[in-house]
Amino acid sequence: MKRNRRLIHVWAGIPLKDEEMGDVRVKIRLTNAADDSRARRGEIKREQVRSVEIEALVDTGVVRCVLPLKVKEQLGLATAFKKRVRYADGRSEEVDLTEPVLIELEGRPLYEDCLVLGDEVLIGRTALEATDLFVDCVGGRLVPNPDHPNSVILPVR
Repeated sequence: MKRNRRLIHVWAGIPLKDEEMGDVRVKIRLTNAADDSRARRGEIKREQVRSVEIEALVDTGVVRCVLPLKVKEQLGLATAFKKRVRYADGRSEEVDLTEPVLIELEGRPLYEDCLVLGDEVLIGRTALEATDLFVDCVGGRLVPNPDHPNSVILPVR
């Protein structure tokens, strides 16, 4: 019951004490979307699709997902173009933005262009919205939207 009350607080946006919250880390699968598309069309074998299972930090302060350079290289992703980013401390810099990555998050797939920086994979708000998942900071997990837990429903307006 206590856990459910805390989850409702998080869902409703009611603040919790700092000691009640923690990092949320999840196992995800990242796949080179171009490879995946080519395999579905029969142009390459499924075994040739570059993919990795990795632990990611869910960070609601980040808009887009973030990949370290080594993961970008492991997946064989090209740079689509550059984007300017601003860090929490006010610094800004131009970083690479990858071509699309297929991300499987709690069994829910999405495509996203990822920023390339840092040394760990970060899951941002756009991925959470696209998968209709909420952050349970108390339980340290992602949970489906309680309004429709068995399916992803995307708002369009």
